[in-house]
Amino acid sequence: MGVNRQTLTEPPTITVSTSSDEESQLDFSLLDPIKLSLCQEQMTDDPVSDYMYRHTRISSKKMRKRVVQKNGECNVSPSNVAKRRRRYLQDIFTTLVDIQWRWTLLVFAMSFISSWMLFAVVWWLIAYTHGDLEEQHLPHKQEESRWTPCVVNVFSFTSCFLFSVETQHTIGYGSRHTTEQCPEAIFVMCLQSITGVMIQAFMVGIVFAKLSRPKKRTQTLLFSRNACLCLRDGEMCLLFRVGDMRKSHIIEAHVRAQLIRKRVTREGEILPFFQYELDVGYDIGEDRIFFIWPMTMVHKINENSPLYDLSAHDLLREKFEIVVILEGVIESTGMTTQARSSYLPNEILWGYRFEPLVTFNKELGEYAVDYSLFNNTYQVNTPLYSARELDRLNSQASTPVTPLTPVTPMSPLTPMTPTSATGVGGGSCALDLHACPHSSCDASQDAPASRPLLHEHDDV
Repeated sequence: MGVNRQTLTEPPTITVSTSSDEESQLDFSLLDPIKLSLCQEQMTDDPVSDYMYRHTRISSKKMRKRVVQKNGECNVSPSNVAKRRRRYLQDIFTTLVDIQWRWTLLVFAMSFISSWMLFAVVWWLIAYTHGDLEEQHLPHKQEESRWTPCVVNVFSFTSCFLFSVETQHTIGYGSRHTTEQCPEAIFVMCLQSITGVMIQAFMVGIVFAKLSRPKKRTQTLLFSRNACLCLRDGEMCLLFRVGDMRKSHIIEAHVRAQLIRKRVTREGEILPFFQYELDVGYDIGEDRIFFIWPMTMVHKINENSPLYDLSAHDLLREKFEIVVILEGVIESTGMTTQARSSYLPNEILWGYRFEPLVTFNKELGEYAVDYSLFNNTYQVNTPLYSARELDRLNSQASTPVTPLTPVTPMSPLTPMTPTSATGVGGGSCALDLHACPHSSCDASQDAPASRPLLHEHDDV
């Protein structure tokens, strides 16, 4: 039964048999976003088969588990840590820098309010024990009773709170001040001034650290949405793109990549999250980039790569994660920053390359980078084999053919006699190094002296 290609608008649904003898439906309309390109010589006349190989996508429902999120956040949460709160309090500065802004602002406000309230109570106790809050010693009767208070113009706890705020922040409105009557008041005033400076310096340092930490610089460092897998210089390569939106560059920028997947040792030990290093040119310095425009990083899939046995079919069912890391020094602040991202198998496009996005603007006389093309790719012909299988096929195709040798040994000085296909003299010359001496041989059949015995494989 023939199938019309123009009427094939819906992706086919195939049945996949699992190991537990259960059958499951795999709907290719829900598989996103991997596409497997097929070489021209591998194209078939079956439109269903062509659609499966060119538009196959893998479901992301089973591949949502990530170690590193796309925005660079590590998807790891520690639990059951002994003395966790004590350990966080011992490093209170880092704790306050790492927490969210609403908690930082809450701690910022509560630190000042609590210190104001604490010293307000202390000032109230000093006034109360000295007798400044008695009726005949209040400020409007102090001239009549000739009473000298510890703090001038203190009526109640509210007055003590206002004096605490003025003392801690050295406001000094002039209506309230300490006197020489109470040495303890002078000591508390000095202590509150020192405490206020320490609290202010500590909280301002936390706010500044949160604003200037290099983690925010990663918001302007970009990674491509997908990675590509295609041929480059005859080798299977994994490509991904990195970019920087700012004009202030990243100095000493270098890129790393790691593959995280399960590994079983020879002893049967299961390592669920083993990290394989993916070489992106570390030995020859290609991982250190001159980061002035978006760069495409290349991992060559050779015999040293953990992806050497990965084929297009294996990519549909493999479970792994590729974590990419960009590190460098911020030019404007001199601080080291690190940007991260990751790619799952359903985010690797088989048979695609990135579109170029750097052009020269003749009007401005400078190079222009179009970031609207940052994630754009185009399809190229790529075999569906693994890199190992591709190397094996290439080695077989490039193996030289051994020349034929005569069965009986002969002296190198003995000339070869012409023979015919029928074994009778007068036939065509087969292996004569010079012109055939027989008159029955045509000129077109004579082999020139400069022609080798086996010029091409087809001659054999």
